[in-house]
Amino acid sequence: MKARPTKTTFRNLSEQNAKKLALILGAVLLLLVIAIALFPLLDRAETPYEVTTYAMGSYVQQSVYGENSEAAAAAAASAVQSLENEISWRVAGSDIQKLNNAAGKDWVEIGESTMEILEIAQDVAEKSGGAFDVTIAPISRLWDFDSERRTVPDSNKIAELLPNVGYAFLRLDPDAGTASLKNLGNAVDLGGVGKGAACDAAVEAYAENGAEAAIVSVGGSVGVFGKKASGAPWSVAVRDPKSDGALGALAIDSGFLSTSGSYEKSFTQDGETYHHLLDPETGYPAETGLVSVTVLCDSGARADALSTACFVLGLEEGRALLESCGAEGIFIDESGVIAVTDGLKDRFTLSADGYTLSA
Repeated sequence: MKARPTKTTFRNLSEQNAKKLALILGAVLLLLVIAIALFPLLDRAETPYEVTTYAMGSYVQQSVYGENSEAAAAAAASAVQSLENEISWRVAGSDIQKLNNAAGKDWVEIGESTMEILEIAQDVAEKSGGAFDVTIAPISRLWDFDSERRTVPDSNKIAELLPNVGYAFLRLDPDAGTASLKNLGNAVDLGGVGKGAACDAAVEAYAENGAEAAIVSVGGSVGVFGKKASGAPWSVAVRDPKSDGALGALAIDSGFLSTSGSYEKSFTQDGETYHHLLDPETGYPAETGLVSVTVLCDSGARADALSTACFVLGLEEGRALLESCGAEGIFIDESGVIAVTDGLKDRFTLSADGYTLSA
């Protein structure tokens, strides 16, 4: 007797299809669960943790990306504050206060960060012929642009203090970790390099604390770290010297940006305006026809020092200085003409009215 063939019924097909459908639905559900789980991570990569603190006499603004963004931002803020405690002449027991107090007498031990900043400052001083000089402290204190009652100092007092200014008076011994000031009347003020150095400290903290990308600004200095999740370059606004708005935007992939402008600190007396960017040679505000200089390079401290040096030197000598240092810059003069170095011409976009880009 032959075996009866198995009969495939509608019920058998339904059960098989149901199993297939269940497997498909299960796979789809799993993908949805994974997508939902990953969405916050993707969103977090695109949305930065933003925080503003205060140090170095300026607001410290941070936008930090990545899972560890909050911790990295906190570490950066702490690093900037620690640096201020080391290099501010106003902070009791700081390296710079100890150095100034020992002027004309002893060599003093200074921290590694302070030494590195002073070495950068001296390098820029030498290359600029003294246009940037951290020993200008006796003159800058005399002008006291941070005071609410600013006034032009007596010319005799400026002439009396000016011989105390000269970067050769500052002596460094990196191997011993010591520094000294040659004469009793010498003093150092790192205000012209400190905000850029703060950006250096913040970027180092991002690297050490798991940030994926970040941008930090301290006064007129900006530092960027890592790449944005979108892959697009960082767009950094360049301030309009005539207003609080933006002159334009600079697209950069990495590095540090620093701006020195006559508009930052100034006062008017007897119809004449005086700004805080002093010429170490004369003891008076630099008069080179410029109102702003922005510098881009691979060090925040160096960018800060170079922007001041270029402002004091003027367009032609400033441009030559940047070329010798492998840096780029944007120069704006009193008539509204903007000169951009070759390396930035394709990265800078002018948006403000009333300005002309030079050829």
